[in-house]
Amino acid sequence: MFKPVSPKVDFVKIEQKLLKWWYGKGIVKKYLHKNDKSPKRFRFLDGPITANNPMGVHHAWGRTYKDLWQRYKNMQGYKQRFQNGFDNQGLWVEVEVEKELGFKSKKDIEKYGIEKFVKKCKERTLKFSKVQTEQSKRLGYFMDWENSYYTMSDENNYMIWSFLKKCHQKGYLYKGLDSVPWCPRCGTAISQHEILTEEYHELTHKAVYFKLPVADRKNEYLLVWTTTPWTLPANVAVAVNPKLTYVKVKQGKEIYYLSEGTRRVLKGAYKILEKFSGKKLVGLTYQGPFDEFPVWQDLKTTHQVVAADFVGEEEGTGLVHIAPGAGHEDFVLAKEKNLAVIIAIDEEANYVAGFDWLTGKNASKKPELILNDLKKRGFVYRIEDYTHRYPVCWRCKTELVFRAVDEWYISMDELRHKMVEVTKKIRWIPSFGLERELDWLRNMQDWLISKKRYWGLALPIWECSCGNFEVIGSKEELKKKAVAGWKKFSGHTPHRPWVDEVKIKCSKCGKMASRIADVGNPWLDAGIVSFSTLKYQTQKKYWQDWFPADFITESFPGQFKNWFYSLLAMSTVLENREPFKTVLGFASLLAEDGREMHKSLGNAIEFNKGADKIGVDVMRWIYVTQNPAQNLLFGYHLADETRRRFHLMLWNVYNFFVTYANIDNWKPRLEIKKKPTKLDLWILTRLDETTIIVTESLDDYDAQNAALAIEEFVQDLSLWYVRRSRDRVGPTAVDKEDKDLAYATLYTILVILSQILAPFTPFLTEELYKNLTGEESVHLSDWPEVKTRQVLDQKLLEQMEMVRKICELGHAARKEAKIKVRQPLQLIKVKSKDDLKPDTELVQLIKEELNVKDIEFTKGKDELSIKVDTKITPQLKAEGEARELVRQIQELRKKAGFKLDQKIIVYAPAFPEEEELKDYIMRKTLAKKLVPGKRLRITS
Repeated sequence: MFKPVSPKVDFVKIEQKLLKWWYGKGIVKKYLHKNDKSPKRFRFLDGPITANNPMGVHHAWGRTYKDLWQRYKNMQGYKQRFQNGFDNQGLWVEVEVEKELGFKSKKDIEKYGIEKFVKKCKERTLKFSKVQTEQSKRLGYFMDWENSYYTMSDENNYMIWSFLKKCHQKGYLYKGLDSVPWCPRCGTAISQHEILTEEYHELTHKAVYFKLPVADRKNEYLLVWTTTPWTLPANVAVAVNPKLTYVKVKQGKEIYYLSEGTRRVLKGAYKILEKFSGKKLVGLTYQGPFDEFPVWQDLKTTHQVVAADFVGEEEGTGLVHIAPGAGHEDFVLAKEKNLAVIIAIDEEANYVAGFDWLTGKNASKKPELILNDLKKRGFVYRIEDYTHRYPVCWRCKTELVFRAVDEWYISMDELRHKMVEVTKKIRWIPSFGLERELDWLRNMQDWLISKKRYWGLALPIWECSCGNFEVIGSKEELKKKAVAGWKKFSGHTPHRPWVDEVKIKCSKCGKMASRIADVGNPWLDAGIVSFSTLKYQTQKKYWQDWFPADFITESFPGQFKNWFYSLLAMSTVLENREPFKTVLGFASLLAEDGREMHKSLGNAIEFNKGADKIGVDVMRWIYVTQNPAQNLLFGYHLADETRRRFHLMLWNVYNFFVTYANIDNWKPRLEIKKKPTKLDLWILTRLDETTIIVTESLDDYDAQNAALAIEEFVQDLSLWYVRRSRDRVGPTAVDKEDKDLAYATLYTILVILSQILAPFTPFLTEELYKNLTGEESVHLSDWPEVKTRQVLDQKLLEQMEMVRKICELGHAARKEAKIKVRQPLQLIKVKSKDDLKPDTELVQLIKEELNVKDIEFTKGKDELSIKVDTKITPQLKAEGEARELVRQIQELRKKAGFKLDQKIIVYAPAFPEEEELKDYIMRKTLAKKLVPGKRLRITS
């Protein structure tokens, strides 16, 4: 017998029970080593999860995909590595530790001590890697958890050293001044790669239209606009587009210059004095708004109008304020036009020395300092509130500023072309991923790899005061070249502050060279894992066996610019080939109302809470049935609908089988004497068809198509096969051979279905498979044998589809006539332009489903139509009443808690006169006696 099954299932309890059993009985270990001797390999590379906080439900989407394909390939007999990764270094960890310690700026870290701070960062990421490991296990994710990689490891860091040395040898690595996005709270540059679409927020700032007096022209002004008034003390030039038309207008006593297409910004009446091309304005000089500041006295530079093609008329005045020290486009223009670069702010966005009364005051927090002063001195035309998308820090959400600063870069001039060719060799899913990656590669700037922070990759660059720098490629090389500090560093990881102690001899001038204080961009850490985790430097044969990855998967909104990009860049430099063959990208997980999930909004769902409330199998099914190209609106309502639509439907079929098979004491047998019915053959053919679709879809990395095929099959199984087979099994069924046939068919289906469903919902399938087969685990079984499409009985599939369509129309006709299905009817007429002529078995299915005596098939000109004969004879009425009485008795049995095979005595005011109908009532209700009574009741 099978273990009894309760119809009231608690999926969460089943999951918790199986989770304990999997790890307690060594099932996971057996799974991981199932194919150790297999010649086939599936090379999966795990993108490291940031070990900085507990997982949210959004993390579970990608981890479900990762587990899905590794399970599938494991059942197919492929050897795998099953290595999980944790991302440990970088600003994301630092910011959280700063919050814990109550720090407000980098000065607090310096005061606290870099060594103590770095140790705190290590402790935090180790703590949350353990938390995330347990959460991933709860998801049903089978990995070699003891062999997880950590991006903070020596192996990972030194591999990046080797990569950077090769970049230097190829001439890619350089130090350069640029005006870059800067976080004043974190005190570091934010690279172009890190400013993602979601890091632009809708913000409202004070925009100002200001007047710049034209030199040697009384009452004539350039009318200029900016949304960053804090940058005006660093204004060097004004840019115009020489191809646009500009106007000279008079308004009151003052004359303004602006583009013709932006005259809408003027308030009040004005007169156009002249029209001309922008070229005429180029070379014009003007008085800057803060020329009295010492910084300008020292420079003795002249403000002038310069030409720039990027100037447009969508906003502003067609005259663009240029501050090369506070904007990237401005900085590029300054290099082209040989303009001065004025650095106005320090790393906290405070004005530096030379800016008079502004020195020491914060630029980004107090724009009114500038605005009030400009108004007082007559430079303002007007001020307005301006709402626009503005970048914020991806970790602390502080508004960014632009600041000219020396940083370290990897040049993309030569590398981008090689990366484009490598990228084209990869299969991108969704397909638009390829063009999105190529677009990024074609338009990206040089890769800013340095950060003026503490916890991260110690960039292996030793710089001398003479300007020469050297890149160290390994620990061994550093030891060989060290002339001081090695003892203090020895025994430590290659992090600050320990590695900062090591000094080397400058190869150019012989002086002592020190390591630069910068740490690396965290995407270097994740991008090198194609090499560091595969023993690239120590076991080349091992690396060759496992490189490139067959498959990777991550959320694509940011990874085109980050992980995918860094993998491509580092693999191109080191091997000039693709690091992975196929990538599956997926969109963003949002709340059910379409908003982003945030604790402040009260709509964020922490993973453990979600798992305990809805169950991870339900969670996983939501993920795999989603189109990965579209955002997923996730929440408890969706989970409840998913559970009812799929999991409970499957469970009810399983419960139906186990319950009745136990009542009939049925056991799996090798031989069934009776020939399968058309219904049995149909559902088995549908199972074969589904197995083919699932296999082909998973081979194609299409989880949605595979999952929806399974869901459709379960609906067919429940709503048609089981529905039409209920009378064939259980204590009321009389044909034992047919019982065996129905049970054998259901058993086969549930076992194979458990196997093809196992990679998707590992808990539910384990529960079914173990009870049905008595085997150790579904996850240790092999993928079912897949038939070819050619052997499928397509005709039977088409015929059954037509049968179900006839039944659907028949039910609709009954409903329209307001006649319940329990009431038998004499005849339905089926008309179609096709010659249906179903065989006897299929006709009988229609009769049973629609509860009719006869069916008349005729050929017509139109599509399929059904007409029911609504005339109810006394005999038909009596049959209907008998069926209604059976329904009422069955309800009483259920309420009274009688066993399904328990005999009863039925008392009723009236029973049918026909013996045939009495026999029908007794057989259907397991009544041993029908007794007249005042009311309907039952006893044992």
